[in-house]
Amino acid sequence: MTWKKELDELREREALAEKMGGPEKVAKQHERGKLDARARLSAFCDPCTFREIGKISGTATYNENGNLEKILPAPFIFGKALVNGRPVVATADDFTIRGGAADAGIKRKMVQAEKMAHEMKLPLIRMIDGTGGGGSVKTLEQIGATYIPAVPGWEDVVKNLDTVPVVALALGPTAGLGAARTVASHYSLMVRGLSQIFAAGPAVVDGLGEHYKGASDHEEAKENLGGSDIHTRNGVVDDEVASETEAFARARHFLSFMPEHVGQFARRADCNDPKYRKEEELLALVPRDPKQVYSMRRCLDMVFDKGTVFEIGRMWGRAAITALARLDGWPVAVVASDPSFLGGSWEAKTSEKVERFIKLADQFRLPIVHLVDNPGFMIGRDAEVAGTIRYGVQAMNAIYKATVPLASVVLRRAYGIAGSAMSNADRYQYRFCWPSGDWGSLPISGGLEVAYKAELQAAEDPDEKLEEIRSRLEKVTSPFRSAERFNVEDIIDPRETRPLLCEFASLAWRKLHTEVQHPV
Repeated sequence: MTWKKELDELREREALAEKMGGPEKVAKQHERGKLDARARLSAFCDPCTFREIGKISGTATYNENGNLEKILPAPFIFGKALVNGRPVVATADDFTIRGGAADAGIKRKMVQAEKMAHEMKLPLIRMIDGTGGGGSVKTLEQIGATYIPAVPGWEDVVKNLDTVPVVALALGPTAGLGAARTVASHYSLMVRGLSQIFAAGPAVVDGLGEHYKGASDHEEAKENLGGSDIHTRNGVVDDEVASETEAFARARHFLSFMPEHVGQFARRADCNDPKYRKEEELLALVPRDPKQVYSMRRCLDMVFDKGTVFEIGRMWGRAAITALARLDGWPVAVVASDPSFLGGSWEAKTSEKVERFIKLADQFRLPIVHLVDNPGFMIGRDAEVAGTIRYGVQAMNAIYKATVPLASVVLRRAYGIAGSAMSNADRYQYRFCWPSGDWGSLPISGGLEVAYKAELQAAEDPDEKLEEIRSRLEKVTSPFRSAERFNVEDIIDPRETRPLLCEFASLAWRKLHTEVQHPV
């Protein structure tokens, strides 16, 4: 006697699960230019490594004899897989079943996926497509009552943010809980024209009295309300890409810099880029004209291992570049001023972006490299209205709270409170300065007329006197004067930046490996 009958039923149920919402709905999903949930998991994970958990769960229909007639699979698929050869928990919403709404599914399934990630210490991938929440108003009639909202397993979502890397890919319209699950991550992506994120969709917004902004059809309304042009520029989502394929590639790339969990270290990669490489172009990178901009991204390309700079959040908080990169194969977190936007001045959004990124680096124990050209916090009425100083101080606090090694390189300006946020001045400062360095409590150009007001008023030729004062002060503000007094540690040839930072990365990781006796 065998269990063949039961195994045959198991295979039948598995086959029904693989049909998802049925051929018509799967075809409609593809017509929208979207992969289905199972295709997404197959494309994202290493080939043939996805092992599904709870595949046959769903809502079944039985005949009068108690035999299975049909089954509506749960609209949420998850399992264990490998990504870049490393174990992860991979999940995907199935939009072909009730638009991915959780009211068509089994709440415990999503909860178990979240629990598996933090209890087994595995990175978590969420492919989000749909509401992922409580369903529609129609559901209330089916239940026969309303209820006070609660999110089963949200505690596990919070735990994951503290324990493992969480990546969220918004791959369609995501509202309510779907939007919340996207945001509750360490790295998030949207696909242009395919993904939208909103607390509530256009129909609900219209119903509450805000007819949505001149849209001619529903698709346009979705983009106007929550498209990637909005959410990758306000900081809700980190990045936008042109296709699902690109989203999968970027998410895999992000994970390559991460450890599998807090308490484990990220891995060094093979490196064919000589650590003693010196780029002649760095000598002329910073212009002598203090008002002239230059490309900080070009600097990153020349200093870090070739092809390893992975920028995060390019479209928002644009006065600072935040990126993951490698130095002689060692992973590092990079913060760099961008003088091409607001002159590099930190406004509210830039400060928020820096704060979040520094916390990410500290949590996952990535040494920080800070390339500085910061004229200070943004000033003016708009900056005050936006609360710039509060966000700026929070960014500074994050830098001071960080316990991972940090190296700073001052390329040009470092002024005011924002300039002082380059590193924790109360710790050992692993710092280098270029000969183009220009620093102080405030720029001389902005304070001469005030500081020397009486002297200028008494002068026969105020303009000539002003130029005389400026010439005197230029000698005092030479970076060599600061170095004489050890107010800066080292002034370096810009071409030495990469070798010195590679040395820092080696020492930083040596220090990090002493934090635990037995690294996992």
